[in-house]
Amino acid sequence: MDRLTSMAVFVKVADRGSFAAAAEALNISAQMVGKHVVFLEDRLGARLLNRTTRRQSLTEIGVVFYQRCKIVLSEAQAAESVALELSAAPRGQLRVNAPVTFGAYALTPMINRYLLAFPAVKVDLTLTDRFVDVVDEGFEAVIRLGALKDSSLAARELAPYRMIACASPGYLARCGFPRQLSDLERHECLGYSFWSRPPLSEWRFTRGGEEQRVRVLSRLQINDSSALLTSALHDGGILLGPEVILRPYLASGQLVRVLPDYEAPSRPLHILFAAQRQLTPKLRSFIDCVVAEFGAR
Repeated sequence: MDRLTSMAVFVKVADRGSFAAAAEALNISAQMVGKHVVFLEDRLGARLLNRTTRRQSLTEIGVVFYQRCKIVLSEAQAAESVALELSAAPRGQLRVNAPVTFGAYALTPMINRYLLAFPAVKVDLTLTDRFVDVVDEGFEAVIRLGALKDSSLAARELAPYRMIACASPGYLARCGFPRQLSDLERHECLGYSFWSRPPLSEWRFTRGGEEQRVRVLSRLQINDSSALLTSALHDGGILLGPEVILRPYLASGQLVRVLPDYEAPSRPLHILFAAQRQLTPKLRSFIDCVVAEFGAR
C-alpha cells in the first residue's frame, strides 16, 4: 500500500472517531480503512488505535504519530500545489495599466515579446496618466511613476524613470553643442505643455550633489511626448525626456546626449499588483518579464 495514502486514512479515522465514519468521508469501505491502519501498525510494530465495537481512540504512540502525519500530509500537499502552480502554463486575459509615454514607447515592445513567449495569454493594456485604483478598476498590474503612498498593494521596484537632455546631430550642427547649463538659455528647448499647469520655464539638474536650475525658452510647446520626440528628431531643438524611451535613438545616433556631466531629475518607478499569497501564472510571468526588462540596474 501507498504509505501517504494510509497516513491520510489514519488521520481521517482519528478525526472522525471510527472506521465507518472515515470510510464514509473517503468513499471507501470500512474494511479498506482497517487494512490501511493495519498496514501502518505492521510497519511501525506498534498499535496506533485502541479499538472497541463502537469507537476507536488513539494510543500514546498513535497520538504522536497522528500529529506527525498531519505535518507530513500538509507538507506533501503544499509541495504538490507549488509544483502544479509552477508547471501551469500562463493563460487568460491580463489587464494592465501604465503611464501613456512609458506604455507607448517602452512597455508595448516588451509586451509584444511577452505575448510571443506565452501564446495563451491576452493583454488588455490601458494607457493613462491619471491615478487608477488597481482593485476597483479591475487591473491586475499597474506601472506607476512617483513615490508610493501607503497601500495594501504589493510592489516591485523598477529602475528609476531617469530624464536626459538630447538633440539631433542636425540641430547641434546648426546651433552648437551646449557645454554648460547656462548655454541652454540660448538654445531652442522643447517644452512639454501640461493640461493642468503651464509648461516648465526652468529645467533642474544636479551636479556634484548640488541642484542647479536654468531658465529655458520653449518657443514650441506640445502636450504629447511622441510629438516632442518627432520634433527633436527633425532638428527642432533640445529635448528633456525619459532615458528608457530615448535609449534606442541615442544608440542609433539619431539623437545625441548633451550636458552629460549634469544629472536630470529622476522619478521612482514600480509595478503594483494586489497582494496575494499565490499569484496566477499569467500575472507572475508578466511581473517577472517587466522586472527583467525594467528592473533596477
